[in-house]
Amino acid sequence: MQIGVETSKAVDNKRVFVVDSDEITRAALQFMLHDENETHEFADLDAALRRAEDWRPDLLILNAALVLGSAPDLIAGLKTRIAGLKVLVAIEAGATDARSLRQAGADGVVHKPLTIEKTRMAVDVALGRRRATIAIQPV
Repeated sequence: MQIGVETSKAVDNKRVFVVDSDEITRAALQFMLHDENETHEFADLDAALRRAEDWRPDLLILNAALVLGSAPDLIAGLKTRIAGLKVLVAIEAGATDARSLRQAGADGVVHKPLTIEKTRMAVDVALGRRRATIAIQPV
């Protein structure tokens, strides 16, 4: 099923790896992104890195639990190992870690609960398909 797919993105052929120990989150992200990206899901980072040796990802979406505590070293190491890699971190809405993750080298965050529109926008911004915009909410 394709929901609001833009043809130009579907043929852009960007590869996205989703790494999360939670099977439901992995499946949700894979479902949201697979129409416009070649999306693969992994339960652990080691499996994703083994696959990256053959299939270089353009974007890696990591669960915050994998990153927090070792963010600067982990993200820098991933970007060194895979040239041109962009990294998004999936965090709970309202979490205060977004700024520190960006300072550690993450290219952005995906907020949970996940929505198709916001997830696709974060991925598009990270992949350079669209510029980030700030929505001003009326008071």
